[in-house]
Amino acid sequence: MFVGTMEAAEQGYVEFPPILREALAFLRAHDFKKMADGHYPIRGEQCYANLDRYTTREADACFPETHQRFVDIQYLVEGEEYLGWCPLSPELSVRTPYDAARDVTFYERLVPESNLVLLPGSFAVLFPEDVHRPQVATEDGPAPVTKVVVKISTELL
Repeated sequence: MFVGTMEAAEQGYVEFPPILREALAFLRAHDFKKMADGHYPIRGEQCYANLDRYTTREADACFPETHQRFVDIQYLVEGEEYLGWCPLSPELSVRTPYDAARDVTFYERLVPESNLVLLPGSFAVLFPEDVHRPQVATEDGPAPVTKVVVKISTELL
């Protein structure tokens, strides 16, 4: 997992692979506050962005997940949320087995559990071995969020 801010990414402190740079450039180039929720191709269906507005939820209503075919860049536009994380391991209990059509496996809980706060302008790059639990309310309680999730096929890395 990589975690950063768009401001730091623009400074070039980290040298990302070309497809990640392309995805971050897409995120910098758009004003998502003025765009409709939906699906936005970057490189067809191998790299695309999903813009969504929702209200964060309590942690027990959000289940950790992994993806096998795609890397996520979760970019927060407005609001704030906890993003839970742990490494993929045999200690995890599967809640919902892998669904190839949706490219997702859900787990009961994170083991061990780590959380970080996503704030506007921050992002997390999550690989197939990164178990993550998005959409969790901070201690201020459920609140509206605008977030873009870029999906990048692992074939492009």
